[in-house]
Amino acid sequence: MPVTAGPIRQSCPGNMTVLDRNHSGSQSREDAVPTLNAAACAGLLADLTKVTLQAADAILTLTADTRARIKPDGSPVTAADEAAEAIICEGLVRIAPGVPIISEEQTGREKAPVATSGSYFLVDPLDGTREFIAGRNEYTVNIAVMTNGAPMLGIICAPALGHIWRGVVGHGADWIDRAGGNMPRSIHVRRPPDELTIMISRSHLDEQTRAYVENIAHARLIECGSSVKFCHIAEGNADLYPRFAPTHDWDIAAGHAILQSAGGRITTPSGTAIAYGTKELLVPAFVARGEIKG
Repeated sequence: MPVTAGPIRQSCPGNMTVLDRNHSGSQSREDAVPTLNAAACAGLLADLTKVTLQAADAILTLTADTRARIKPDGSPVTAADEAAEAIICEGLVRIAPGVPIISEEQTGREKAPVATSGSYFLVDPLDGTREFIAGRNEYTVNIAVMTNGAPMLGIICAPALGHIWRGVVGHGADWIDRAGGNMPRSIHVRRPPDELTIMISRSHLDEQTRAYVENIAHARLIECGSSVKFCHIAEGNADLYPRFAPTHDWDIAAGHAILQSAGGRITTPSGTAIAYGTKELLVPAFVARGEIKG
């Protein structure tokens, strides 16, 4: 099903090279890490959306097969995770050759390189595997482009909902309903109302996060799985998503890019920038917000 790229500005002509390359005295041109800026990401958005939808369709064909094995880190993986990853990785190599890929399942099989400059893809082929196994509809496909340590582009698709959220930092964010003609609708965070709507994890709610939200007066809590929580804030249906337990880079990078593109922000609990690309590829804690009163 074709997707028309609408509200997000396409700043890079189709016949223009979208990969810039960073060089240092110790690197040859062939060895340099490609760098995707915002204009380059906007130019790749349509192709990356198609790959995301192909992965989503593959997952939908496997919803009856919820058999899972447990990975060394204790998390489950299914045939749907692996099928979506294969489709995405093949597509990314075709669309942006030379841009490194860090994917959740691949990282479980082999140590991922830690990129300190240039661009790379962060992929969670099926975020919310527990939701998928339980038959809920909140699981997602996440693809992000990281440039010089920060999310630049994010695409999140909820296959069972038929929804896609996309964002390129500096170029806006949009939402697509596959059943509604695939026409993108621009989205933006809202100013917080008197009663905040706070997204919390259904499967990973830790005690510190629980204590944090219980100290917020006049708040409505909504339990939700996967990266859909970021999307609810980005489209102005929620205001806050705190998490004080560690999570992997690929779990939040796409949501980070979409939310930032829609006018929100994600920081550490103390308000500093999120540090991606650590040795463990873990973010210790974060707070995602829409607009701030003031």
